[in-house]
Amino acid sequence: MEHSPRSALYLDPDASVEARTRDLLARMTLPEKVGQLLQLDARQDLVDIVSAKLAGSVLHASPTRMREAIALARRTRLGIPLLTADDCIHGHSFWPGATIFPTQLAMACTWDPELLQQAARAAAAEISATGIHWTFSPVLCITRDLRWGRVNETFGEDPFLIGELGAAMVRGYQGEGLCDPTAVLACAKHFAGYSETQGGRDASEADLTPRKLRSWFLPPFERAARAGCRTFMLGYQSMDGVPITANRWLLGDVLKGEWGFTGTLVTDWDNVGRMVWEQKVCADDVEAAALAINSGNDLIMTTPEFFQAAQTAVARGLADERQIDDAVRRVLRLKFELGLFEDPRAPDPERQKAVIGCREHTELNLRTARRSLVVLRNDGSLPLEGGLTGDGLGRAVSQGPPRTIAVVGPNADSPQAMLGDWAGASGQVDWLPDGQPSELVETVLDGLRAVAPADWTVTHTRGADIEVLVPDPRGPFWPDGQPRPPVLSPAPVDQEQLRQATAAAAAADYAVVVVGDTIALTGEGCSTATLDLQGGQIALLDAIAATGTPTIVVLIQSKPSTLPDSALNAAALVEAFNPGMRGGRAIAELLFGLIEPSGRLPISFARHVGQQPVFYNQVRGQHGDRYADLSQDPLFAFGEGLSYTTVTYSNLVVRDQNVPANGTVHATVRLANNGSRPALETVQAYVSDLTTSVTWAEQELKAFVQVECPPGEAADVDIRIPASHCSLVTADNRRVVEPGEFELRVGPSSRHERQLTARFRIQE
Repeated sequence: MEHSPRSALYLDPDASVEARTRDLLARMTLPEKVGQLLQLDARQDLVDIVSAKLAGSVLHASPTRMREAIALARRTRLGIPLLTADDCIHGHSFWPGATIFPTQLAMACTWDPELLQQAARAAAAEISATGIHWTFSPVLCITRDLRWGRVNETFGEDPFLIGELGAAMVRGYQGEGLCDPTAVLACAKHFAGYSETQGGRDASEADLTPRKLRSWFLPPFERAARAGCRTFMLGYQSMDGVPITANRWLLGDVLKGEWGFTGTLVTDWDNVGRMVWEQKVCADDVEAAALAINSGNDLIMTTPEFFQAAQTAVARGLADERQIDDAVRRVLRLKFELGLFEDPRAPDPERQKAVIGCREHTELNLRTARRSLVVLRNDGSLPLEGGLTGDGLGRAVSQGPPRTIAVVGPNADSPQAMLGDWAGASGQVDWLPDGQPSELVETVLDGLRAVAPADWTVTHTRGADIEVLVPDPRGPFWPDGQPRPPVLSPAPVDQEQLRQATAAAAAADYAVVVVGDTIALTGEGCSTATLDLQGGQIALLDAIAATGTPTIVVLIQSKPSTLPDSALNAAALVEAFNPGMRGGRAIAELLFGLIEPSGRLPISFARHVGQQPVFYNQVRGQHGDRYADLSQDPLFAFGEGLSYTTVTYSNLVVRDQNVPANGTVHATVRLANNGSRPALETVQAYVSDLTTSVTWAEQELKAFVQVECPPGEAADVDIRIPASHCSLVTADNRRVVEPGEFELRVGPSSRHERQLTARFRIQE
């Protein structure tokens, strides 16, 4: 097709972004404008997508199809480059050999924004080398129901922690700015309230008032917007009867109005089509397209019908072309800021060789995995043999007699379990059917074999299966044509597997039992009705416990499980969630004492599935503190995690007990390490507003500080909280700081009995 002359202003790299955008928009036909608002699935017909529908963006382009898509875009009339995107959630999910970090939930256990920024920076370097400009990360949803299938994608249950970690990843992805060739666009999702599910089911109606939304669910997104996040993705769900895609108050009044967001919005998968075929709030595609345009959406993901429907909506007067122009302007602005007209940032084989899976990134991955591990129970058995020295090459050295470790469990040698969702074999793409190369993933068994002293023996038996996959009884495809994944049926107890495992454990000095869940219990459409360990795992734990061999239970799972007594009474219990490619080595180092445990839970554990909700910052006013048959106290609380030493807190002092509303709460607390091993302590500061004009949370995390604590030493730790953070949302939906009495609570977790307290007053 004929291109515009090279003298066109929009092709002049020296012209301003605004001038170039204005010039190009003036040259575009309505079909070209509507095409720019389409983000379509590159696994489909690329000629139809790029040449016929003139799509401005594609996702899920395989390594072999990326260049074809870029070339097709170059041959369109105006030569507008594509904006390419993918779900690079915790690393470059679908690139063979890419560095796959722990999942967001696992990374959140580090409580370390700087470390997560480094991980996102490394991921961006790998992502950008493959021709992708945009990652659909970070997820800023708040876990509210542990049955929800996407818990693993979140940073847990606390808005403040989520906001801090999310902002750090935004900074890491976007680097020094979009002109940085190693930068990728960050995407805050799923805006907003998507995780407030009904019965834990994914993408259901979110029963949220605007006040509840503003109180808990919006703050992490506002934090991301203030951090410069350039794109937001809209959730699947509806709220108060209105699909998020059509929610003008949320998109217009709050996001673009109050927060001044000038970035670009993208719907989630077929949100516009869902308003017709699933939510049934629109009679046809034309009505849905008009509603999406008029509500302020920009990019429409995987709704190919939008191309004709939007043009028809304009022709019928249902949608204003000026509204389309506004959306196109935001899409084009991104492309100019990324410099795609001069350099479409095609896949770069030389950069790929240099950065993908490079030594620096694998070392960072191991460091992140180490920091993500949480010790939840320990009777003193860990570290093994009291803590072994290392040989300088990564292997432990024992001074005592040789030992035998029996490694059992369905996740002991499962590479996919280490990686979790969005990691190749998780079903989203078709060019990595077996997932990331297994030789790049260190399982728990791999780690123990590599790290155990050379004269120790490591045996392995599977012990149990988790699942049997069967076809979905509803049929092989969703209404939009996507294939339905198989559904899980719990595996029966295999008596022969159980016999082999118990024999191995009985013959060993230690048993390491690795249990959890699988990819079939993880992600979109995979919410669960139970939190119990599935298949033969509970029978396995019970049988190993009965041998009397000291047992360390390691949880490799996408979200907290409810646990049997045989796990809770084990010698030690370690939560690893999905710790990434290097997770197995990190776990082995932890067990042998080559590293110190420093992870802290970003999420609470339920004792029983019926104990939902169990998050720590619930609103005051519940009648009583227990069920008739069960405590409401969580099994493990937000912020908890053990060290291999004892750190005590004392002498909490608020420097000035009268704080102006525009001032800062300044406090100090003394930490003392009374043990013989070092610790990295996460000092957590919570605030309780003692009397409020509306019901409010009993306490909220407002600051945290990580402190190195050498053995036998003590130090004073500074805590600073802006008084403006001690706010609440009033009955008329305003966030304010109410003057009055507050309590500062400082300790190692959200458990009140572990906290020191001090009063302060915020003045008028």
